[in-house]
Amino acid sequence: MRGEIDPQASMFSYVDLESRIPKGHPIRKIRGIVDEALAELEPAFEEMYSDRGRPSIPPEQLLRALLLQILFTVRSELLLMERIDYDLMFRWFIGLGMDDTVWNHSVSSKNRDRLMADDVDERPFEAINKQAYANQLLSRDHFTVDGTLIEPYASMKSFKPKDGSGDDDDGENFHGQKRRNETHVSSTDPDA
Repeated sequence: MRGEIDPQASMFSYVDLESRIPKGHPIRKIRGIVDEALAELEPAFEEMYSDRGRPSIPPEQLLRALLLQILFTVRSELLLMERIDYDLMFRWFIGLGMDDTVWNHSVSSKNRDRLMADDVDERPFEAINKQAYANQLLSRDHFTVDGTLIEPYASMKSFKPKDGSGDDDDGENFHGQKRRNETHVSSTDPDA
């Protein structure tokens, strides 16, 4: 028998957000670590905010949202707010309910800038590092270096003679010229 589509949307949901996140999902472990780190920062948050005025976005939720933006490579705050609006896992991680209103992206940006001005952005990672050392997940014996090549901010046209003899060279007509590190330097990125 063919199932039917009910065009009437449910008015209420009796399934809580917590049960929608799979038990073995890695985001659950990440949330536990982040919860512990943010609890450690509670006194710093209390000190930053006044008792009067309009309530801001809770800093814990804002930092959780920024962490999701990094983890899931969401390229803008506008897209992040959009994703929080429809993604139940994002809502759960941040601590928003299914019916909670998502913040405006510009309000989120202003609140984020306020946190960054107080150097709060680095503190959660320091707290997470402490947890990792306490659980012996990190070692001071060795380190790993990512060998990804980073393209410099220099092009062939930015290279000028080191002795200054080619000041009249506009960088446009460089065909046939030999440019080497010994004789030339980039005007935009001297380390290139």
